[in-house]
Amino acid sequence: MKEYDFAVIGGGSAGFNAARTAVALGLKTAVIDGARQLGGLCILQGCMPSKTLLFVAESLHHARQSAKLGLRISSAKADMPTIHARKNRIIGDFAGYRRKQLRGGKFDLVQQHARFLDSHTVALSDGAILRARHFLIGTGSRVSIPDIPGLKEANCWTSDDVLELDFIPKSIIILGGGIVACELAQMLNRFGTKVTLIQRSPNILRDHSAEASIVVRRAFADEGIELFTATKLQSVRRTRAGFVVTFNHNGQTVTRRAAYCLNALGRSPNTDQLNLAAAGVKTRDNGQIVTNRWQQTSMPHIYAAGDCSGPHEIVHIAIQQGELAARHTAGVKKLKPVNYDLLLNVVFTDPQLATIGRLESGLREKGVPYLAASYPFNDHGKSILMEANYGYVKVVAAPKTGRILGAEIVGKDAGELIHCFSAPLAMRATVFDMLNAPWYHPTLAEIITYPLEEIAERINDAEP
Repeated sequence: MKEYDFAVIGGGSAGFNAARTAVALGLKTAVIDGARQLGGLCILQGCMPSKTLLFVAESLHHARQSAKLGLRISSAKADMPTIHARKNRIIGDFAGYRRKQLRGGKFDLVQQHARFLDSHTVALSDGAILRARHFLIGTGSRVSIPDIPGLKEANCWTSDDVLELDFIPKSIIILGGGIVACELAQMLNRFGTKVTLIQRSPNILRDHSAEASIVVRRAFADEGIELFTATKLQSVRRTRAGFVVTFNHNGQTVTRRAAYCLNALGRSPNTDQLNLAAAGVKTRDNGQIVTNRWQQTSMPHIYAAGDCSGPHEIVHIAIQQGELAARHTAGVKKLKPVNYDLLLNVVFTDPQLATIGRLESGLREKGVPYLAASYPFNDHGKSILMEANYGYVKVVAAPKTGRILGAEIVGKDAGELIHCFSAPLAMRATVFDMLNAPWYHPTLAEIITYPLEEIAERINDAEP
């Protein structure tokens, strides 16, 4: 039996960074991960492979749209075996480096699955027993299968399958309208697949503003994606020819057929094999682990971080949570919990959708006064000459001081532009502070100054 100060279950972004932090603070640490491939969701089946393929699809789209710029590109098509091989090479390098970090760290790597026997003890899949004074659970999430007739039996593709494609599917039905569904729908459509996307809620990307989702939806329609929202799925059926999906839309029963079907209806916390009840760790109805602001579970010496605990399935949040848990375990003084008022989020559709901080819907719910101003990309010089006309920049600020509360960008390179607000938001800067900074002309970033100026003028005009 081995004993540790700090044992991490799961070697993904939360667990790996928690382990590094714990070791640096002098804790005897182990990382327990029984996955067939080490590296975590982000590297192997999430952020990095999807963004590799999305960049290729975007490049192909621009080549096909080049006539707008006066360029004559006679032929542009996807060579999927080559694209797949390049993606595998890039991800292989990333994963190899992470494996090296895991195996070469100052912590022990235990390549087994773990199951709690009690709150200080886990049984490993090889029969060994491991004890620890403190645990961190960072086991991530998995694709969920909602209770829709035929869905489980149909054995639809998951995002893992799509990211491993070395051919272009003729047609596909995508179930869901969240980030994964939308990013992969546009990618496949640009590669040449006929895409039908079926979303249950009234808007795609429902966790974002309706205004933002409408812009992305318009872009999807312009590119030829068939999109249904406000639906109720009735059945999914697999046939020799492919898949048949039946759903209710606008009071009518609609049927769509395609060669393939992707289940992108969400993910569930990967916690059901941990025997959390034996450890006294409480979960919500969906299996998500309940934590406090220090990432402690209902058992104070057991922490959780990342997708398995939420509240946001974002890599940099998982890292912050894991590092916080390790520092709290080590008794570091003057800690601060993760500040979700600085939440940063990016959707890598084209146009991209990015948000940071507190947004209008949340402020309205809490009755917090604010000023908001926006400016469209189709009235900005640099975006016009780039044929990047979808979207807008919106800034939200305090009404008297002009302190930046949040921002929303839908448009070209929104995921990069949103970082113009990261430091100002963290430093509690105002619109006046940001306007005192230099903004080069002509750049995409310059568009941010227009809503800043509008808010500044409204504050100045309101002064007695």
